[in-house]
Amino acid sequence: MGAPAAAEAGQQLTKEYPGRLTLYVFVTCAVAATGGLIVGYDIGISGGVTSMDTFLQEFFPSVYRKERTARGGSQYCKFDSQLLTAFTSSLYLAALAASFFVASVARSLGRRWCMFGGGVSFLAGAALNAAARNVSMLIVGRILLGVGVGFAGLSIPIYLSEMAPHRLRGMLNIGLQLMITVGIFSANLVNYGAAKIKAGWGWRLSLGLAAVPASIITVGSLFLPDTPNSLINRGHHEHARQVLRRIRGTDDIEDEYNDLVAAASGEVSSGGVRRRPPWLDILQRRYRPQLTMAVAIPFFQQLTGINVIMFYAPVLFKTIGLGGDASLMSAVITGLVNIVATLVSIATVDRLGRRKLFFQGGCQMLVCQIIIGTLIGVGFGASGGDEGAIPKTSAAAIVAFICVYVAGFAWSWGPLGILVPSEVFPLEIRPAGQGINVAVNMLCTFAVAQAFLRMLCHMRFGLFYFFGGWVLAMTLFVAAFLPETKGVPIEKMGAVWRTHWFWRRFVADEDGRAETVTSMDYPKGNAIVVR
Repeated sequence: MGAPAAAEAGQQLTKEYPGRLTLYVFVTCAVAATGGLIVGYDIGISGGVTSMDTFLQEFFPSVYRKERTARGGSQYCKFDSQLLTAFTSSLYLAALAASFFVASVARSLGRRWCMFGGGVSFLAGAALNAAARNVSMLIVGRILLGVGVGFAGLSIPIYLSEMAPHRLRGMLNIGLQLMITVGIFSANLVNYGAAKIKAGWGWRLSLGLAAVPASIITVGSLFLPDTPNSLINRGHHEHARQVLRRIRGTDDIEDEYNDLVAAASGEVSSGGVRRRPPWLDILQRRYRPQLTMAVAIPFFQQLTGINVIMFYAPVLFKTIGLGGDASLMSAVITGLVNIVATLVSIATVDRLGRRKLFFQGGCQMLVCQIIIGTLIGVGFGASGGDEGAIPKTSAAAIVAFICVYVAGFAWSWGPLGILVPSEVFPLEIRPAGQGINVAVNMLCTFAVAQAFLRMLCHMRFGLFYFFGGWVLAMTLFVAAFLPETKGVPIEKMGAVWRTHWFWRRFVADEDGRAETVTSMDYPKGNAIVVR
């Protein structure tokens, strides 16, 4: 590439789009982010409900009897039941199945109708679970919840990344993770109160209140505009201009609009015919870096062990010797830590960047996993011991290190595992890429949720070392293979791969030569220069 072309490319990549963070776009992103409440509420509610004696007596009596008679046996195995874990994990299998067709809906109908569909499905699942009379009703309800999670998990991160100004994309996108943590915390509070209802219907209240966050996103999505990217991609150019003017708060939107149109041109051939399906396009060599991140990041995110903590926190705390109320309160505490730490991520992600938070959080989680496993191992030993074998001081230390672990996840792999995959894909394959991201996320979540209690029974305290090994692997992966994406306009994201020592061999220019790009941080006047 010649010097004039290089200079022109550098100017295009470094220019700042006019506009500001308007109240309209802030409110729009806040309403869309409330979809995270349905995901967070479900994560928090299922673990608390499965620790309630009245719920176990009605639907899983064998687990209840095992829990009552576990004294004298292994504390690691007292909740081991594949039927019980199927109640939790069936949602994620349904979300996995939904992710294969949601991408087509998002591409053809737009992002906001995906959010609406997710809310409606979640409402139906919440109603069925609250009215359940048998395990089959419970699991069908969970499947409907899973479809809702699949729709929301694909559409909301894309929506936030496409609506946000590029300088503040990280902050606004992490609003979704903040809502997830608020949902978890709210669910833990509901469980704590519902467990005290003596009449035995507290679990119905816990499951039925999932309709509240579902109603918020269902109604809210009806009032949201679709993103300019999606509107352009579907041929609604004038509407896209109107939305872009409103969300940027200026009439000077031509530069950004033209870049959006250029980005959308990858969807259509020169003859005006739509290219082959994005599910096939994404397999091309030039998309290998993005495809790798769409698979690796959600895979590693679920193998941090965070869902073990969030799904089964009350069950886990019971296992280490805390009473029923104490275990639920400990889950409330970890939920509060989750919220505070997510606020830290919102404040720092666009200043420190993605890589630093990924690396620091990974190191923090690794140390905590090792310490938690060691404390549980010393308390219960290899056999599992009796309930109450862990002294109160040791149990308190375990809860404290779990909180430190949750904080590390909540300002790193939690929000960034959603943010980074949603911002790295070019428009022509963005729904398909996010669909793969959601599918891998749900598959791994299903596997961990289904296997955790069995793994705890057989691996015992070594389970935490197992997850610690994966935390080490994923931290090294990020250090070696993830380029920094902070402040880069979403339409210009392809340049970051050409700066990377490994990925630049896959991203070639039209001559087949790998382009050498020098990259420095946005947005402080620094350049990306293509040579």
